[in-house]
Amino acid sequence: MDVKAQEEQNENIRQRMLDVKQLRIAECPSDSPWVRPVRIHYQQDGQQRDWDVVRAHDGVSIVVFNTSRKKLVFVRQFRPAFFYTFLPEKRGPVDLKQYPPKLGLTLELCAGIVDKDKSLAEIAKDELEEECGYDAPLKAFEYVITFRYVSTSVCKHTLFYVEVTDEMHTHPGGGAASEGELIEVVELSIPEVKEYISSEEVESPPCLLYGITWFLANKYKNC
Repeated sequence: MDVKAQEEQNENIRQRMLDVKQLRIAECPSDSPWVRPVRIHYQQDGQQRDWDVVRAHDGVSIVVFNTSRKKLVFVRQFRPAFFYTFLPEKRGPVDLKQYPPKLGLTLELCAGIVDKDKSLAEIAKDELEEECGYDAPLKAFEYVITFRYVSTSVCKHTLFYVEVTDEMHTHPGGGAASEGELIEVVELSIPEVKEYISSEEVESPPCLLYGITWFLANKYKNC
């Protein structure tokens, strides 16, 4: 594994990730390819009720442990949805001096949406190579659990676990350039991970918290 090349790649991607300009908030179009909002009408206990739901793509996530370096491997990205949680609820341009783009950076598990005619494990394998640069054999991917997000945003998500080595690291990762992805690869030691999830506020989705907790409970002693 070329650590220097990885660090240079991360630095380059971080600069490009934060090069955000002319950001504005607008209404979501009804023909969005990513989310499909609906309103559910139903009766419960004799009462008429309504619930607004946004359906998103199903996805996969991978808990990645590098056995050569004894570190967990994550990704960092600029997420507009996460950035939006810091903004006032109004439409129009956003003052990026008052709300700098770095607010939108998240630490996540390597992941991807289910949009290919492949098995979930094959999709996970592709995402690991694209985002983190590891070419792991398909048999190395261990199924962990499938769960559904339930609130106003709904989708089905499947979690995998894979152990990798430095020898499997074929390139610095960074995501699919053809899709405009800008992904920073982040390695954390076990003590660093424990400290992170013990913070008062984490910049991560619940899937990462569950994945780390599962790893510490089921794999950490063996690793």
